[in-house]
Amino acid sequence: MAVCVAVIAKENYPLYIRSIPTENELKFHYMVHTSLDVVDEKISAMGKALVDQRELYLGLLYPTEDYKVYGYVTNSKVKFVMVVDSSNTALRDNEIRSMFRKLHNSYTDVMCNPFYNPGDRIQSRAFDSMVTSMMIQVLSRAPCCRAGEALWA
Repeated sequence: MAVCVAVIAKENYPLYIRSIPTENELKFHYMVHTSLDVVDEKISAMGKALVDQRELYLGLLYPTEDYKVYGYVTNSKVKFVMVVDSSNTALRDNEIRSMFRKLHNSYTDVMCNPFYNPGDRIQSRAFDSMVTSMMIQVLSRAPCCRAGEALWA
């Protein structure tokens, strides 16, 4: 399950950070902050290929014992970082890509809002509810039992 979603500005300050277990919020802020070094390394390794390439998904940035951190960067160098629980083995790479695409589309909607000043914190209810539904959707997608087994068995 995705436990933290962050949108980081081009200048590496947070525009939006949301985490589900709020008691570990500082831990997730630290993980997002440390992942920015890996994002910068991957972007500089791609060099000019990133401009020509349509794939903005950076993939797995780094795994920890309990979590995996994934990254995505837009053409305007805004970074999306997602922290996923390592115990969810059912979550595939293509599902994480589609989550980043949904996040990017919703971020584009925020940017198109004439009342939003680029560079300000994202305070859109629609964006926040999309992130929350994305986190809950991933949580509900986790397999709880095998086919043919009852939940109470």
